[in-house]
Amino acid sequence: MTNDAVTRPITRPIHDYRIRIAHDGTWYHDGAPIRREALIRLFSTVLMRQEDGQYWLETPAERGTIEVEDAPFIIIAARQLDHDHDTPMLGLDSNLGHHIIVGENHPIYTAISPVTGELTPYVRMDKGLTARIGRSVYYQLVEWGQVRDVQGQKHLGLESDGAFFSLGPVDEH
Repeated sequence: MTNDAVTRPITRPIHDYRIRIAHDGTWYHDGAPIRREALIRLFSTVLMRQEDGQYWLETPAERGTIEVEDAPFIIIAARQLDHDHDTPMLGLDSNLGHHIIVGENHPIYTAISPVTGELTPYVRMDKGLTARIGRSVYYQLVEWGQVRDVQGQKHLGLESDGAFFSLGPVDEH
């Protein structure tokens, strides 16, 4: 006898959940804001992004697509962490309670925002996700920043977990 559960692939229905995450971090369902933060936090734990850029909410029972205007999370706080060693560590907190240590697995980078068309700072998170660094946090990071030479050009950036993360080139004129 064969075990059909082992030999048959698991199929899950695919839905369009009609959920949109706006540029400002507000989650909507059918055009109305989702007001229950506990529900949004739950959804954020099953959110992922495919290599093609499509966002999904995925559970063991089902999965479905959602729309994200820019990044699904916003960084709302930064802190310099005091560890018992000489390597600086930078901690970031998202609007939905994610705590990130900037490093090789969670780098800060800049890219053109699909909403504003401006060069914008982001941090890479798990499951292919990103968080946009909020304006006030960005100014705090700039204040903490150091100018370093990166491939022959001066960049303002931060060191965390043994690596340097550029916030952008520095105009020397």
